[in-house]
Amino acid sequence: VQLQASGGGLAQAGGSLRLSCAASGLTFSSYVMAWFRQAPGKEREFVAAIKRSASILLYADSVQGRFTISRDDAKKTVDLQMNSLKPEDTAVYYCAAGNHFSYTPASTPEEYTYWGQGTQVTVSS
Repeated sequence: VQLQASGGGLAQAGGSLRLSCAASGLTFSSYVMAWFRQAPGKEREFVAAIKRSASILLYADSVQGRFTISRDDAKKTVDLQMNSLKPEDTAVYYCAAGNHFSYTPASTPEEYTYWGQGTQVTVSS
């Protein structure tokens, strides 16, 4: 299984970036997909998740209304559109795949089996 994240980079506060994660080696449509992030010296934190068939979306309070997660099961990709970026959004962003069956997508890293390599997002003030 491989999850390849891309799209990170440098943005100014108030700007936008779009992250994409391409999956291979798994039945993509069967997995809950999520994005997490980790800033230097901090623990990995949940950002957003999308259930199978995009039936339920879940966002961290800190990104609600600014970030949008989406998936394309035919292309086996999950995207994260990030708008109104803030310096505190600076982190390495990871995509993850999980096979849990809770009603809402899980927001804890332990529920996700496969992880991408991470892509750096830096937001300048």
